[in-house]
Amino acid sequence: MGRLIHFEIHVDDMERAKKFYGEVFGWTFEDWSDYAGMPYFGAVTGDANEPGINGALMQRQSAPPVPGQAMNGYTCTMGVEDYDSTETKILNNGGKVAIAKHALPGMAWQGYYVDPEGNIIGIHQPDENAK
Repeated sequence: MGRLIHFEIHVDDMERAKKFYGEVFGWTFEDWSDYAGMPYFGAVTGDANEPGINGALMQRQSAPPVPGQAMNGYTCTMGVEDYDSTETKILNNGGKVAIAKHALPGMAWQGYYVDPEGNIIGIHQPDENAK
């Protein structure tokens, strides 16, 4: 079975990215640069006893994505408890709206943002009353 067990977000400015993901989602980071042979910080995204996975921020090895280009990889979507307050944190920490908040009827609120590194991320707040 090919279950997703780790993710990597490519970044240009490691400190800016650590600040963004730490402030917005509460992630903490472990320096694994010696192991990886490049700037590489393991991202602890939550309690190990709860559903979810950990990942990493890694130094981008090529040009960043161009605004408006088609996706060329995966989009990470984070589950959140309060969509609106998370959106405020994203915007206050340098993120921009890519696709505005919208209902997945009977399931959740969903939206997509561009992080300060040019990557697309999603946020998802379960809500069976969304419409």
